Amino acid sequence: MLNLGKKQVKMVSLAIATFFLLGVAGLALSQAGRTSIASAASSSSNVGVVNYQLLMQQSPDLPQAQQDMQAAVDQAKKDFESKSATMSDKEKQDYQNQLQQGLQVKNQQIKDALMKKIDDVIKTVSEAKGLSVVMDKANVVYGGQDITDDVGKKLTGK
Repeated sequence: MLNLGKKQVKMVSLAIATFFLLGVAGLALSQAGRTSIASAASSSSNVGVVNYQLLMQQSPDLPQAQQDMQAAVDQAKKDFESKSATMSDKEKQDYQNQLQQGLQVKNQQIKDALMKKIDDVIKTVSEAKGLSVVMDKANVVYGGQDITDDVGKKLTGK
């Protein structure tokens, strides 16, 4: 069975924190290497494009979201350390799985909140520009009006 010592608990906690940070970084960088010619398209199009990954990176709420997730990871670690002392190996494993699932839910809630705010700003900018469709730039081969800068400015307040 599984015998989790303090070292393993710390490793599990580190793995959970790394999972979140890599998830956010992966989301932000997953399409960064791709190039798109959508920005060279005509600005008279009624289709807009945005670099969603860049907007996630620029979000002023991202540092707070990362702090919130780190706090949740730290709390899960403390909970595990305090409650698992008297548990059997099977109970420890089950509790660890329960905490990981809870952290995954928290991670998704945080991401959803960030994405909703970005989506709201995209909607506002696209309506002001008379765009009927806005797509992620990574999914566009050609065409569309790039509104990433406008959305970024409105999002950051700059």
